[in-house]
Amino acid sequence: MLKGHFESAGASLDYGDAGYLFPVDELDATVLQYRDAQLALNDVDGSNVIVVAPTSLATSYFLTQHALTAILVDDLPVSVQTQIDGELDGSLDTIEFIQIGKWNSDSPNHSLREFTNA
Repeated sequence: MLKGHFESAGASLDYGDAGYLFPVDELDATVLQYRDAQLALNDVDGSNVIVVAPTSLATSYFLTQHALTAILVDDLPVSVQTQIDGELDGSLDTIEFIQIGKWNSDSPNHSLREFTNA
């Protein structure tokens, strides 16, 4: 089951328009990954998060395989913030994080036998 802010996000950036965020290791900002990103994103309202959205099957695969990443917007260089602000319909003032990738919640295993009576 999908978990995170993909459905509740305040805004989204198309992967093709977010090239300046990759590779995330080279960003001059606070970049949280894996469990640290989960904890940070869990504590933030979805309307204060921008998600990087896929634009094709290939970008969907890339983002699915990418480590869950949360980038603190206030730590990004002003030039990057300006680029993001120009691509959004709303204001960047209320946005706290940019989410790249996704994480899955635990879900119980099901056997095919459960679906034979469906």
